[in-house]
Amino acid sequence: MAAASAEDLNQIIAGNLRELRRKRNITLDEVAEATGVSKSMLGQIERGECGLSVATLWKISTGLKIPFTTLMSEERPTAKIVEDKALAPLGSGQPGFRLYPVFPAEAGRGLEILYIELDPGTASLSDPHERGTEEFAMVYEGTLALTVGEEDYAVPAGHSIRYSGDQPHAYANHGKKTVRLYMVIRYAG
Repeated sequence: MAAASAEDLNQIIAGNLRELRRKRNITLDEVAEATGVSKSMLGQIERGECGLSVATLWKISTGLKIPFTTLMSEERPTAKIVEDKALAPLGSGQPGFRLYPVFPAEAGRGLEILYIELDPGTASLSDPHERGTEEFAMVYEGTLALTVGEEDYAVPAGHSIRYSGDQPHAYANHGKKTVRLYMVIRYAG
C-alpha cells in the first residue's frame, strides 16, 4: 500500500481534535491531563504541525474515551470506495509495523476497520481499550503471533481470531515473511 498525503491526514486530525474540544468545552490542559500527551504537543497537533505516531493517537483516544480512528474520520458519504494505494499509514514509532485506517470509527458507529502489516521480527504492544471492546483479526498472509492477557495464539493465513481488546494484547511476526491482516475493532457502548 502506498502512502497518501500525511499532511492531509494531519489536517483532518487537527480539525477533529479542535472540534471535539469545542463540543466538550475542554481546554488543552484538560486534554493533556486526561491523555498524558503534553499541552505543547497537543497544540502542535491541533495546528497540523506534526506527524502523529500510533502510540500518541492511542493515548489521545484512550484518554478521551473515543474509538482509535475517530480523530482521523471525515464526514460520511452515502457510499465510499477506498482504494488501497490511497491509504496513509500511521507512524507507530516501531519500524516494521504499519497500520492503515481503512474505515475509521465515526460517531454513532462503534467500529473501525484497519489494515496492518508486520515485517519479520516486528512486535507491537497494545494497551487495553475501553471495557467490552472486541477485536477481530483476519490474517491473509504470514502467521500472526498474538498474545491476549496471558494466552499466546498463532494465527496463520486463512484464519481469523476474535478476542477481548479490553486487556493488554500484543502482535508479533516471528516468521520470515510480512504478516498482513485486516482488523475490525468493535467498541462497547
